Amino acid sequence: MRDAARALSVHRLLPVRVALLVLAPLLGLLSPAARADLAIQITQGVSAPIPIAIVPFAKGVGPQPTDTAGVIEADLGRSGHFQPLDHRSFLQSPTVAASIDFSGWRLVKVDYLVIGREVSGTGAAPALEFELYSVLTGQRLLGFSLPVQGGWRQAAHRAADLIYENIVGVKGAFATRIAYVSVEGQVPNRRHRLVVADADGENSHVVAESREPLMSPTWSPDGTELAYVSFESRLPAVYVQTLASGERRRVAAREGLNGAPAFSPDGRRLAVTGSTRDGNVDVYLIDLASLQSLRVTDDPAIDTEPAFAADGRTLYFTSDRSGRPQVYRLALSAGQKAERVTFDGGYNARPRLSPDGRQMAVVTQDGGTYRIGLVDPATGRGRVLTRGALDLSPSFAPNGQTIIYATREKGRGVLATVAVDGGVASRITAVDGDIREPAWSPFTGQP
Repeated sequence: MRDAARALSVHRLLPVRVALLVLAPLLGLLSPAARADLAIQITQGVSAPIPIAIVPFAKGVGPQPTDTAGVIEADLGRSGHFQPLDHRSFLQSPTVAASIDFSGWRLVKVDYLVIGREVSGTGAAPALEFELYSVLTGQRLLGFSLPVQGGWRQAAHRAADLIYENIVGVKGAFATRIAYVSVEGQVPNRRHRLVVADADGENSHVVAESREPLMSPTWSPDGTELAYVSFESRLPAVYVQTLASGERRRVAAREGLNGAPAFSPDGRRLAVTGSTRDGNVDVYLIDLASLQSLRVTDDPAIDTEPAFAADGRTLYFTSDRSGRPQVYRLALSAGQKAERVTFDGGYNARPRLSPDGRQMAVVTQDGGTYRIGLVDPATGRGRVLTRGALDLSPSFAPNGQTIIYATREKGRGVLATVAVDGGVASRITAVDGDIREPAWSPFTGQP
């Protein structure tokens, strides 16, 4: 009876995430099959997006199926900060500086112009060359030759990042990736897939696959690994998987709960939710080299969903020790006690810190439903960012400007994004099934 009551209290604390921690055999991992890419639709942008023209790039020798200028144009347009000029309004299509007639571009009222070339062919290393100009002054603001590493699409995303940063003043995140869980079909033929895709939803591939739930993907700090919850030996377990090789290892499989993994900033430890034989739920630290675990919270309440601060010396987590779920903070030095962080509202859970540590995304209860809130961890003051019916699983973009989260639309699970200032929002949908539990990758290997 005690175990049943304890399990019921866990469901009350986290009605969606913990309810999925059921006992089930894992059927298969590392499927090479690609899934359908995602569709992104801007639902809200800034009031005065920046007019920009991206001219089709000159093609190199040989076939090159990717429209690199089109990828850059789509990235900037989906950001909500830019309004790319319709190609039907182009008066010219220059690919080198000497061919630019700035007076003509002023007539069509664009502020910025991007031209470029795809360099490829015999004896030449593939490269994407692009230039950014101010139409008003005619000044070249940016010029790069990007080696094509990881494909032409990736090079185009990196170019979009540099253009975005030069104009907006914030590092772009177009060349990063997202992980998410896709669910298709009905029981008993339901399929759960852990998928990794480019930040624009393209180039998706399956990392893990099962007939039973896969949960809680989280990226390693260098973006080479994913930790997630899957099932073997009829117990939920936490795995760490190397994306390049597909190699995975089980790092947490104690009796009871094993969930909500979070990497430390140095990548050497994993914070997880675990339970003891009597059903008490606490936060543990796992040394990934030795797999030794250390219990860091010890309270009769439910302590779950840990997240590291950027310094690696502090953990944030959800606990109902005050009677309702709230976010707490614990310094990991010896003898420290947890302190409550959130006080607004009766429910604040699943804390995720921005890369600079100045903001914290939470799942908060607002108007009788769950929405994404933004909290100042220094003061505990917060505000609601979203207006969905069931908004869960927030994850910051690595530039700290956008949050991706899971929500419901027309009875289906979809993903959505919202800018931290509330100015830009989008919906991300799949052709079939539900998508949920997104995680945005860190910056890796960008100029």
